[in-house]
Amino acid sequence: MCGLTAFLASHQQDGQGDSMEDSAESTIDASLDLVKHRGPDARGKWLSPDRRVGLGHVRLSIIDLSPKGNQPFHDPVSDIHAVVNGELYEHEKYRAQLSQHYQFQGHSDCEIVIALYKVHGISFVSHLRGEFAIVLWDQKRQLFFSARDRYGIKSLYYTFWNNKLLVATEMKSFLPFGWKPKWCVQSLRDKSFFFHSRTIFEDVYAVKPGHYLISKGYGMVEEKVYWDLDYQDKNIAEVRSEEELIHGVRERLLDAVRLRMQADVPMGVFLSGGIDSSAIAGMIVYLTKQGFDAGNDNSRDVSKLKCYTTQFDKNSGEDESGKRTAKFLGVEFHPVVMDEAAMASRMADAVWHSEAAMPDTNGCAMLAMAEMAHSHGVKVVLTGEGSDEHFGGYPDLFVDNLREPDPSWPSSSFSDKERLRLLDSHTANQNDITGKANQNTLEATDIQMQSPTRRMLNNITMADKLSRMCQAPLSPWVKCLSPISTTETEFAEGLDGVTRHKIATKWHPLHSSEYVWTKSMLNAYILRYCGDNVHMLYQVESRPAFLDHHLTEYANSIPPSLKIKYSHESGKHVEKYILREAVRPFVTDEIYRQQKKPFLGPRLYALNGPMHRFVVGQVTKDKVAQLGFIDWPETQIMMRKAFEEGGDPYAIKQVILVAQFVILAQKFGVETSRLS
Repeated sequence: MCGLTAFLASHQQDGQGDSMEDSAESTIDASLDLVKHRGPDARGKWLSPDRRVGLGHVRLSIIDLSPKGNQPFHDPVSDIHAVVNGELYEHEKYRAQLSQHYQFQGHSDCEIVIALYKVHGISFVSHLRGEFAIVLWDQKRQLFFSARDRYGIKSLYYTFWNNKLLVATEMKSFLPFGWKPKWCVQSLRDKSFFFHSRTIFEDVYAVKPGHYLISKGYGMVEEKVYWDLDYQDKNIAEVRSEEELIHGVRERLLDAVRLRMQADVPMGVFLSGGIDSSAIAGMIVYLTKQGFDAGNDNSRDVSKLKCYTTQFDKNSGEDESGKRTAKFLGVEFHPVVMDEAAMASRMADAVWHSEAAMPDTNGCAMLAMAEMAHSHGVKVVLTGEGSDEHFGGYPDLFVDNLREPDPSWPSSSFSDKERLRLLDSHTANQNDITGKANQNTLEATDIQMQSPTRRMLNNITMADKLSRMCQAPLSPWVKCLSPISTTETEFAEGLDGVTRHKIATKWHPLHSSEYVWTKSMLNAYILRYCGDNVHMLYQVESRPAFLDHHLTEYANSIPPSLKIKYSHESGKHVEKYILREAVRPFVTDEIYRQQKKPFLGPRLYALNGPMHRFVVGQVTKDKVAQLGFIDWPETQIMMRKAFEEGGDPYAIKQVILVAQFVILAQKFGVETSRLS
């Protein structure tokens, strides 16, 4: 809901008196200017007396619209100061518990941070429920603390520059401090920016989901974990009934949706037409009829609920299921038409604000939906992200689901012969005879996991798919950099030993694959390029109800055989079976029975069309040379294949990716990469 920036100086700052204060304040202001779209309603900053600590904040008012909700927050004796980006649910409960111990100034959800810290110390972060990024400074203890939510819904980056630790919502906010961005070629080569603290920029790091930074006495900065995904032991039989588990999912999802309906501003839904967002919309309608407010609307009139969907081709009919769902629920339906011109015109904004380069146009579509919601005065939307990761929704999970039996749900068992037959069938379906993945899977590659890595990850294939993402035509000098390490090995070795042990011995391969996807593609792609950073350009706060940790911890305890359930009668698997049953009362029969359809923009673009002209304007010899890490001859070949030779979808992805790197280079002023 907001944007923040902060610094911690390791040494006393140069300068005297007012001039030093003016310099620090102007730098914070300039840093906030770059993310002012995130917080048009208020701006605030705080500097420590010695100017070694600074906090800045721009606010989008969602809960408590009064000035008492403006930030930074300060405790009554001005020892503790904090800035918060996000939404913290159940804040009323904590207010009631802590009101005798802490003097609250207003009714903002984020004000509970300092109160909880004063009671629980740094363990306060484990009490938070929601999506958030936080920076807190305890002046008396000289303790600097910064944390990110459990899934990385809100972004949080840090770097060290001129003897300062810099922390911000977006990396562009480091520029006014003098930061000079350079490409992190290692990260671009091994794609570790998908799952590592490293980003696409050298010496700039993302605070990992479920992690915090801490520094005491202006000393060493450490990143530590406070929460992580965990799954049931695959060898322990489940004692709960299927009906009990269905009810457990339903009640927890209803609770997550109810909490996310709370706002002092208008709210809506991003309705894709699949089961996830349809269930969210259906539950909102149900809860509204039960007497709960939908945002600031207490009329109980569900026809006022605005739902938005992307229509990539107005003649394709792809939005029809969403339209029928909206009619069934009796809510407003607003299709957002995304033709080539609409996508091309939004590409630069999607890349600049997501600070990500991805080989598709999905970020442009999400930007357009936020734009329409903003035009209707909607400031909060509920979304369906996170369901596939926790309920077995991706087709790429089917193989790992079959890799081992499921002793946790004995009633689902079938012979190893049948399981292996199905495993071979799914493996064959994922790749055609050329080794290229079909349209529902990721691009193929000839990279194979090394044997030690395969054993570390218990032979799952999901990590192998990370190497297939963002395949850029890299320069020969980049490909030859040493030491040689595969993407999968980088991922496996980046895990802590406890997690590797659980993958190897405790977790079922389906759950291990869910873990890999959640820690990589969900965090770095879905929640960044298609999430908060692009939505906030138009001051729309997105709330993914499926990423409520009370719900996901329960989902992670459910046997794999109830997530992807095999039907002996049909000989087919039903993805997200347990979720389908849980949300059946809230969706149409069509949605209940519908197979997953991936959210994918067009893969073919017309010669001399808007997208072709946009890419040609970005991918020139001079601009590619300015990048330094992209091979121009190979890029030229990809350009011809993409637009002139019938349209190769793989080539189109590559040239769109290169175009996005060019946009980032120009916007950030990135130095050309060279072999040193």
